[in-house]
Amino acid sequence: MHLSVISRIIGFFSMGFSVTILIPLLISVLYQDGETADFALCFAITFGTGLVFWAPTRKHKAELATRDGFVVVALFWSFISLLASLPFIFSQEMSLTDALFESVSAFTTTGATVMVGLDHLPHSLLFYRQQLQWFGGMGMIVLAVAILPMIGIGGMQLYRAEAPGPLKEEKLTPMLKQTARTLWLIYVGITVANAFAYWLAGMSGFDAIAHALSTVSTGGFSTHDASLGYFDSAPIEAIAVIFMLLGACNFSIHYLAFRNHSLLAYWRNMEVRTFLLVVLSAITLVTLMLYFSKGYDELPPDLRNATFEVVSVITSTGYGTVDFSAWPDFLPVFLILISFIGGCGGSTAGGLKVMRVILLVQMGYREIRRLIHPRALFSVRIDNTVVSSRTIEAVWGFFAMYIVSFGILMLLMIHNGLDQVSAFSAIATCMNNMGPGLGQVASNFASVSEGGKLIAVVAMLLGRLEVFTILVLLTPEFWRK
Repeated sequence: MHLSVISRIIGFFSMGFSVTILIPLLISVLYQDGETADFALCFAITFGTGLVFWAPTRKHKAELATRDGFVVVALFWSFISLLASLPFIFSQEMSLTDALFESVSAFTTTGATVMVGLDHLPHSLLFYRQQLQWFGGMGMIVLAVAILPMIGIGGMQLYRAEAPGPLKEEKLTPMLKQTARTLWLIYVGITVANAFAYWLAGMSGFDAIAHALSTVSTGGFSTHDASLGYFDSAPIEAIAVIFMLLGACNFSIHYLAFRNHSLLAYWRNMEVRTFLLVVLSAITLVTLMLYFSKGYDELPPDLRNATFEVVSVITSTGYGTVDFSAWPDFLPVFLILISFIGGCGGSTAGGLKVMRVILLVQMGYREIRRLIHPRALFSVRIDNTVVSSRTIEAVWGFFAMYIVSFGILMLLMIHNGLDQVSAFSAIATCMNNMGPGLGQVASNFASVSEGGKLIAVVAMLLGRLEVFTILVLLTPEFWRK
């Protein structure tokens, strides 16, 4: 294991992250909200810490091995999250546990929070929360792999460890650095379009930019306690629905649609097509349930609220316009369950990912057919392409470890004082990087114990890094030479 190279990368990332703190610092100066000194101190600590790791190893050049990639990714997300908690500690005098929870939730685009009274917080701190989600959405590592070759370090191992989705070997362009740059250009372009649309729909410039950062990243943080419900605007909600769906679609499909100047790329892709059909079916079911249960007085509000909440949940964004935990019948649990599906692979969304769900369903159906025709050979296909046995094994392995991890974390959450419903939804919303839950965590995690918040932090990191990246570090074989 190349410890010197790992130290160099972590230091480089830390110094890079410190530069982003200058943005809320400038906003603090602009709004004169009294947070300038705190952000300046956070910048100095973060940059200095990165310099300590980078300076002694700056001349070491080597190619990362696969094991190095996993270590860098795990260290990056945990270490940067720790540094990112400093503004919450200095500005709001939060405990280390609460500050770490908030920063991890932001960086993993979960959107769960322990903070209340957002309408009265300084503009700079509000923007800082949104900014963390935006950088975490695509993954700062994907940005960094476009830069690593310029400092003498290959980045493919990082990309494989961090990139979401089951098909990690696919690249949009032949060179990885070009791929990362292309992804970020698309990401920035969609964010700018989203901010402009929000502004045209009536948001202030600050709110438009802030909410665009958390919409495209499917993060869900807002600058208001009432989330998007604060604006009570159908156009704003419609814009949010469109861009949440865009954030939850595979970014390689955005690239193809842009390159070919055709929206047909979305429908031709099996994963995106299935995702959109699942969303449409869920909206229809929730709308009918609300209408016939008299949840609202007429169909348009039913359709409006059902559309927004379904899209917000399944894309793992977690915005709210109404409290879905108070909806009738099985609807609250239904919404939590569809959050397990999540968005497409290669997107900013959480969850199992649609492609894995498709493969799991197909493999289940294949076993049923084998019972009927024991000697027949059945293959699993995606877009007329036979899925390799290695991919099938990886999906089964991921699903098994996801369920085991979920069960253990849920039991630990119950042990820390939550009732069964709250514990189930807390782990579900954290591992699926969704945000709101049911019961005690329907609004926020402020009332959860210190131990419960730390368990939630682990769940968020497991979900964001798709379980294996963390669990592989716990195996003895990983550390043997």
